[in-house]
Amino acid sequence: MEFKHVTVLLNEAVDILDIKPDGIYVDGTLGGAGHSLEIVKKLTSGKLICFDQDINAISAAKEKLKDFMDKTILVHSNFENLREELNKLGIETIDGFLVDLGVSSHQLDVPERGFSYMQDAPLDMRMDNNAELSAYDVVNTYSEAELKRVIKDYGEENWSARIAKIIVERRTTMPIRTTFELVDAIKAAIPKKMRDENQHPAKRTFQAIRIEVNRELDVIEKTLLAAVDMMNEGGVLAVITFHSLEDRIVKNVFKKLQYSCTCPPEFPVCICNSKQVVEIITRKPILPSENEVEMNPRSRSAKLRAARKL
Repeated sequence: MEFKHVTVLLNEAVDILDIKPDGIYVDGTLGGAGHSLEIVKKLTSGKLICFDQDINAISAAKEKLKDFMDKTILVHSNFENLREELNKLGIETIDGFLVDLGVSSHQLDVPERGFSYMQDAPLDMRMDNNAELSAYDVVNTYSEAELKRVIKDYGEENWSARIAKIIVERRTTMPIRTTFELVDAIKAAIPKKMRDENQHPAKRTFQAIRIEVNRELDVIEKTLLAAVDMMNEGGVLAVITFHSLEDRIVKNVFKKLQYSCTCPPEFPVCICNSKQVVEIITRKPILPSENEVEMNPRSRSAKLRAARKL
């Protein structure tokens, strides 16, 4: 199936990077290569390194970026391996880093990937098809307490305890193998009169399991700190998030880098001599325009934050 992905905040994200024609830039989440294409168009002697753990994205990008492959390097790896992979390429510093933390349209729309609660498919949800842990493993092998933790912490689901209980009860008879079997268990756990009319009852639980499978929150801070550490003065770090858990981590990392004092709050003056590392460019996050949301409803929750290396 053709790799289709609607790029979110395309112009806003590329513009905020303030591309230098001879700079070295990293797109940490290649996806449908929408951001990558616009970045590489602005380069002359510069280079763009694109990361994605989904081999389908890498394959599709070879065609989409074919006219710019002399300036592009595709890396099949999670962006958490940023420093290691760049060092392999002999790259020690970069001039900008962009990462879009959302799941790709392709992953949601291809049933066999098992990401969507709207299409029946085997439970999978792996962004990297070679990863060991799948949604099937989480649903069928995690203890009730572990399931409750994942669904509560990563899905912010009020019915996490009951959903975990129903899942464990059902899998004692037969493993939960498909997305619709999981949806059915979730619906059984949430009373119909208590469901949000504007949101599918399985949305939060599917988000939570997807985050657990792909370790999505675990890698954010490590990656952003590595990117800033490798960044030249004036380089820009830009991050697109899609839910509050991601956004909270990004905000905290940016604050840590901007207000780098490590002294206890009760100290009257700073004595640690820490230096400010970045300047936050976006005092408030940049949101999609009304027109973009109308054209692509999935962009509704997107937020773009950026900081410049000092």
